[in-house]
Amino acid sequence: MIVPHFQTLALPGNSYSTASNLLDRVDGWRQEATRKLQQSQRGEKGQFLTPSSVASLMAGMFEFNCPDISLLDAGAGIGSLLTAVVCELCQRPNKPRSLHVTAYEIDLILIEYLKQTLELCSIECQHFGISFTCEIREIDFIQDSADMLQPNLFKQPVKREFTHAIINPPYAKIDAKSQARTLLRSIGVETSNLYAGFIVAAAHLLKPNGELVSITPRSCCNGLYFRDFRKVFLQMMALRQVHIFESRQLPFRDDAVLQETIIVRATKQIEQPDTVLITSSSSVGDDLILSHQLPYTALINPNDSEQFIRILPDSVSQQVVEQMAQFTCTLEELGLTVSTGKVVDFRVRSDLRLKPENGTVPLIYPAHFSAGGVEYPTATRKHQALAVTEKTAALLVPNEHYVLSKRFSSKEEKKRIVAVVWDATKINSSSVGFENHLNYFHQQGRGLDLTLARGLAVYLNSSLVDAFFRLFNGHTQVNATDLRNLKYPNLEQLLLLGAQIGEIFPTQREIDKLVERQLLKATNPLENSPMTIKNRIDESLEILAALGFPKGQVNERSALTLLALLDLKPKDAWELAKSPLRGITPIMEFMAQQYGKKYAPNTRETVRRQTVHQFLDAGLIVVNPDSPERPVNSPKTAYQIEENALEMLRTYESSDWDKNVRAYLVHFN
Repeated sequence: MIVPHFQTLALPGNSYSTASNLLDRVDGWRQEATRKLQQSQRGEKGQFLTPSSVASLMAGMFEFNCPDISLLDAGAGIGSLLTAVVCELCQRPNKPRSLHVTAYEIDLILIEYLKQTLELCSIECQHFGISFTCEIREIDFIQDSADMLQPNLFKQPVKREFTHAIINPPYAKIDAKSQARTLLRSIGVETSNLYAGFIVAAAHLLKPNGELVSITPRSCCNGLYFRDFRKVFLQMMALRQVHIFESRQLPFRDDAVLQETIIVRATKQIEQPDTVLITSSSSVGDDLILSHQLPYTALINPNDSEQFIRILPDSVSQQVVEQMAQFTCTLEELGLTVSTGKVVDFRVRSDLRLKPENGTVPLIYPAHFSAGGVEYPTATRKHQALAVTEKTAALLVPNEHYVLSKRFSSKEEKKRIVAVVWDATKINSSSVGFENHLNYFHQQGRGLDLTLARGLAVYLNSSLVDAFFRLFNGHTQVNATDLRNLKYPNLEQLLLLGAQIGEIFPTQREIDKLVERQLLKATNPLENSPMTIKNRIDESLEILAALGFPKGQVNERSALTLLALLDLKPKDAWELAKSPLRGITPIMEFMAQQYGKKYAPNTRETVRRQTVHQFLDAGLIVVNPDSPERPVNSPKTAYQIEENALEMLRTYESSDWDKNVRAYLVHFN
């Protein structure tokens, strides 16, 4: 369907509006359209319309180096993405001569909104002297692109080529026997997810050096399911920028989408750049952008047959990868394997028992995990025993020593991998059942040496492994396959580590010291290592939560700001906290120098507005104590930790911490 001209529509205030007003109006239509779409249909089609904040971030990643732009928006919805592109182009000093938009959409409800959106975009471009034309194609994008890329005697469509493509593709699985799967095979990609197919098809339709910006689940960066997609895409396209979010929930918060998402910018060329820009923010609306130039070979190892995309947001992450590279053993080389618990409770409902009794064996859930071991039985509403019957016998394992880990863990939890030792000597039973929400490490179905089990559990619980796992696993599960893909210390190292562990499992700090001293051979354990930095930031986050800051303020930006205002380096004890006078720029310099977190210079105001102001309101810091008459907007403005707060924070590692926090909060309130 070609739409070169528009009739005047009955739009509220049908006159020229600023870019902000245009985005707000289209975003209002997005919310209205979302309410009209049936929930079941949206889930089936993977329809999650792009919020204006996400669309603006994506549009701002383009370089737009050509005077005549042809833009592809595959799965345009109501046109949020193309609107953001129009607003971006109209605000740039070097505006293009022309913009032609090709928007694909098949939902009739959305098409009506899309027409109105395109009319407003035409008005906006006209105001800024940009020639604007557009085309709505009411046809399936995969079908149309396959026809263009693989013409035959019966179909000879005109191939369209684009200088730019912006995509929020549908997040939907496709069946192996579906037409979409067949069409995607015809253009050279095997995938079970529609969004991977959209990206590859769009890449095929780009002109040489064309730019693509797309928001996708992070899970496509690794794993078997997306291996073919990565190989095909990376043969055509060179990654230029990757943006990640600290929170899984915020990019599509209105739609309750919990998938961890990333935004990528890539150009159509065979030559790879020397470096890739990795940026990150705590949320979509957060202007504080962490910025890091990563060698392309660190992002995608040329010798990696899986072509994993390893996103390292800062220099500390690079240190994590370098330290993990010291471990080269696979589970197979160690003579170990890991499996998912065999007991699916709803399938053996008649054999479940609330408490142990004659003829039953222990049934272990994640709820039984406690301080590196298993507390059995425990206070839980779960059934804790399984009757031994002909049906359940095959689901049990011998009661020997194992390492157990949780399968499900959210990105917001303190740890992704949580492992414990199942000590068979503490339970009088010949066998045991592990529920399906657990993984268990074993040797061909039998248990492990207890010292080996302890060493393995310590390694898995280390901050180093946790940080490494978070870098490369964009989903919420910790599957047996993920644990098989990890590399491990050798057998001698694990036994040496386990020999240090007694009946009481070590604390997190003790675990990290052991890993550094025994495995990494650090001469000065915790000396500004990635684990030290991670733990110190976690401690700062814990303090902010204890002081009652709202959840939105308990983030890495605020944690680092607090540490900067205390002049607390990663290796310093909390009792050494100081109260220097610091402005915003010195605060950000401290973050970069001591914690490897380098933020873009133009984000200073975000630190002031979204963290420092909240610290002031809470009475945690004071402004300009050296010169109270100095205006707060002065470039010399400086901040300092409040005296009572400093004394309280110095006791964080003492036994009086909880009491002192309560006293401080009572005094302040």
